[in-house]
Amino acid sequence: MSIDNEIQFEKMKEIGAIVANCLEYLKAQARPGITTCELDHMAALFLAQYGAISAPKSEYNFPGHVCFSHEHDVAHGIPNENVLKEGDLLNIDVSASKDGFFADNGESIVIGNSKGQKNILCKHVRKALDIALNSARSGSKINRVGLAVETYAKKNKLTILRDLGGHGVGLSLHEEPEFIGSFCDTKDKRVFRENQVVAIEPFLSNGAHYVDEAGDGWTLYHDLFYSVQKEHTVMVRKGRPYVFTNPTKRFAS
Repeated sequence: MSIDNEIQFEKMKEIGAIVANCLEYLKAQARPGITTCELDHMAALFLAQYGAISAPKSEYNFPGHVCFSHEHDVAHGIPNENVLKEGDLLNIDVSASKDGFFADNGESIVIGNSKGQKNILCKHVRKALDIALNSARSGSKINRVGLAVETYAKKNKLTILRDLGGHGVGLSLHEEPEFIGSFCDTKDKRVFRENQVVAIEPFLSNGAHYVDEAGDGWTLYHDLFYSVQKEHTVMVRKGRPYVFTNPTKRFAS
């Protein structure tokens, strides 16, 4: 969608804050000893408290309210009873709607106080998203976002996942533009429009280029490498985009 009036802008701000705060809440609750099923139940209660509806459940009948991708899972992971451990990698992807407006955000984190390669990957993807947002400007080619991420990844000896990326969002969870990659597709001539709403989400890895689909029909994974993601829903402008999914609340872990 492209935002045409103040009402639409305020509605996107509202749902953006809800999903961002839900993500922050789940990050604070994600500690050793808890399961993603328990986290998903917390997410359901949180969204309901603010009158929001889980987007993956309502749009695609996903078997959960939030996608939790654990360790070598990359995206669309189903909540389960596996207990999280110190040092585990977890991606939490929260998307929801309210009053017909949708927002999407996610982040990869490391459980507990463990330090190491996984933490470094998470720091890199946060930096990659920040750099990518500088390239999402009205009148600029959409592939500039991918170029920025790809350049950063190569500089830091990381790989990008070529089959996962961002997308348009706003009046539905997935809309035009359908794919905003983490690499530069030179054949892509599409251009960002003023006030266009999109989800920008780089995917970085320490070796993977593509993902496989698990037998559950949802989970995307890679057996050999770790992969991370960070995502914001934004409104494109002439300058840096307006970020709808910055949290407005903090939660103690």
